[in-house]
Amino acid sequence: MRLFISILLVLALGIGALAHLTQGFTALTAETARRNDVAASPRLISDVEVLLPAGGSAQLSSLLQNDGRITIVNFIYTRCVTLCLAMGSEYQQLQQAIVDEGLQDRVRLLSISFDPTDSPDHLRRYSKTMKANPDIWQFVTMMPGEQRQRVLDDFGIVVIPAPFDEYEHNAAYHVVSSEPRLGRIVDYGEPMLALAYAKRAVEDLDKKGAM
Repeated sequence: MRLFISILLVLALGIGALAHLTQGFTALTAETARRNDVAASPRLISDVEVLLPAGGSAQLSSLLQNDGRITIVNFIYTRCVTLCLAMGSEYQQLQQAIVDEGLQDRVRLLSISFDPTDSPDHLRRYSKTMKANPDIWQFVTMMPGEQRQRVLDDFGIVVIPAPFDEYEHNAAYHVVSSEPRLGRIVDYGEPMLALAYAKRAVEDLDKKGAM
């Protein structure tokens, strides 16, 4: 009998821990939990310094806020020839969709490099390779050290060094308001869903402005 009760207790504790980690079984992975957390409670973006391709620097939160548009953000490094290129191709699709729908004054794209070796010059050349329209799709690179980690933490990005001087990282599209707050996270491979969330954020802004 004692053994049976002990087994039940262990099971109960295990189920309780699993429920906590998965937010009451609504999230089966840490990535899903991250996205659910953001959707329920949009995260304020830290005011950290980033480097601009044209030279100089800016505060990331000010860059997002002063622009005034809804921003779809992804994280890349220019030496990546796999996942980052796939996201770049989807950003090209998004760039065209933004133009086709006449949203260039309301929605924009921002690619943030987490690679300390990505200089502003690297970003300038990379943006040309990706055929980025600078009025719609901008690039910045992060300052190394504590500020870089703060940005990664804000967005929930995990970057792990990999062989051949590359990185492993979680890839997604992040919809950010001009407040600036991270409001939605969408899988790479679903760029039009990210745009749909951005359009919804635009509509919400218009409703607030009409009140």
